[in-house]
Amino acid sequence: MFPIQYDEPVFRPPSEGNSLILQITIGCSYNECSFCEMYTSKQFKPRQQTDIFKDIEAFYPYADQIQKVFLADGDPMVLSNKRLVPILQKLKLQFPNLRRVSAYATPANLNKKTLEELLELKMNGLSLVYVGIESGDNAVLQLIKKGESYDSIVSGLNKSKQAGMDASVMVIKGVGGRKNSREHAIESAKVLNATQPKFASTLVLMTHKGMEHYTNRLDGSFEPMEESEQFQELKTFVEHLQLEHTIFRSDHASNRLVLKGTLGKDKTKFIRQIEEAIQHPNKNNLRPDAYRGY
Repeated sequence: MFPIQYDEPVFRPPSEGNSLILQITIGCSYNECSFCEMYTSKQFKPRQQTDIFKDIEAFYPYADQIQKVFLADGDPMVLSNKRLVPILQKLKLQFPNLRRVSAYATPANLNKKTLEELLELKMNGLSLVYVGIESGDNAVLQLIKKGESYDSIVSGLNKSKQAGMDASVMVIKGVGGRKNSREHAIESAKVLNATQPKFASTLVLMTHKGMEHYTNRLDGSFEPMEESEQFQELKTFVEHLQLEHTIFRSDHASNRLVLKGTLGKDKTKFIRQIEEAIQHPNKNNLRPDAYRGY
């Protein structure tokens, strides 16, 4: 029998597959992004501290095995440090081999915390934040109702970096449609150049409830892109990146083309792989649609 009961559905980044998932909030406090259906079935609420501690204690029999913890759901960083710090301290006390605690974070919630507060969280073990910026282009951010701007994203990421936290930054290909494609690619690259995150990745827009459902949620018009156009958008994005030591992945299940490496040293290789995908879209180096998902 599993030690705890989750409030499902539960989501986590692919790289947290071997982590203990600890729900400290239910749902997402913002929950208005047009592209995201992850938490629309839930009403946001923070969990009681006593219940969180009980969940942590339930894993005591496995304490020596737990090395990574991911704080769920959508944006635990909306909580005050008064709530977060005791949880981090409890994790450190409970799991002697713990080496990383991570969480989803929005730029807005990073910006709302002072640098001193972020430093306090880092000192108590929160070392990695996953930040879905989706785009760096203000027009696209408005279209998808992200509630962010280019400036707010750069500010939030750089503040967390100043506190010593690593960031894993996610961009969604095709999210702005055909009209906004080039600006979306270039401005997203500019965000990464301005923040130099430790990790970066791309996903592909997938409308699992249908394109009409997605477009009805947008703040503006949208024209879907063909796959070849999405590859061209990715090429433009990579061409404009000026990264020094960022680990880059496009291996999320939504991607047809999988890229893995470090930017900038693998930039030329990535562009060559993208060009190959554009010229030969039916080659076996692309992920079959049957294996794709969100």
